Amino acid sequence: MTTDHAAIEARREEIRDRYVLAHRPPSSARGLHHMALVSSDVERTVKFYQELLEFPLTEIFENRDYKGSSHFFFDVGNGNLLAFFDFPGLDLGPYQEVLGGLHHIAISVDPATWERLRGKLEMAGVPHQVESGASIYFKDPDGARLELLADHLGEMYGARVL
Repeated sequence: MTTDHAAIEARREEIRDRYVLAHRPPSSARGLHHMALVSSDVERTVKFYQELLEFPLTEIFENRDYKGSSHFFFDVGNGNLLAFFDFPGLDLGPYQEVLGGLHHIAISVDPATWERLRGKLEMAGVPHQVESGASIYFKDPDGARLELLADHLGEMYGARVL
């Protein structure tokens, strides 16, 4: 399979020119309330996100959509939450990682925190990959791919995206 990189770039430029507005109107949204993932073990997930990554657990209660299931939340800063559901008794097995088609979640941290968390991941033996000196990619205990990004919110590798 050959890829016509020039055609792909031309198409990207066409879409950018058509849809990235010089005077962008305000969004109809107030922000991302939460992103929800699946957890196979509530306590293991809490330990990973709260103790290793330092995202405080803010609440846990029964999932209104599935009796016996927990719905729990972590503070990822700036008024944003990362949420989880467990589904005891469903045995989602290998399909749980494809629910929703999620590629990865990128979370902004300051450079000093990035270095500290990188060390904690190494000490905990969590396999990870560092890219461009500003991104650390790794998976949580249930296989969700995460990125810790040392760029400011609204920036990506030095470019403004917001």
